[in-house]
Amino acid sequence: MEIAEWWPKLTHATRDWLLANNGDAVPAEIMTEIAAAGGPGKSEPWWTNQIDSDGFYFPDDASDWVEAVANDERPS
Repeated sequence: MEIAEWWPKLTHATRDWLLANNGDAVPAEIMTEIAAAGGPGKSEPWWTNQIDSDGFYFPDDASDWVEAVANDERPS
């Protein structure tokens, strides 16, 4: 499922956190909420190449999408 499909299913607080912390490691509880909303689970390839010692990160294209939303632009 694409980010545009599961994003509206996240709580307002989670969306606000993701907008304010775009590019930061995503906390486990937010990853769980993303998966419950129909987004990628922790073991899915979407996250696989985005892991380092700090945790899991959105892939570049997803971070770009979030940045567009944060700037009141239409994400591609």
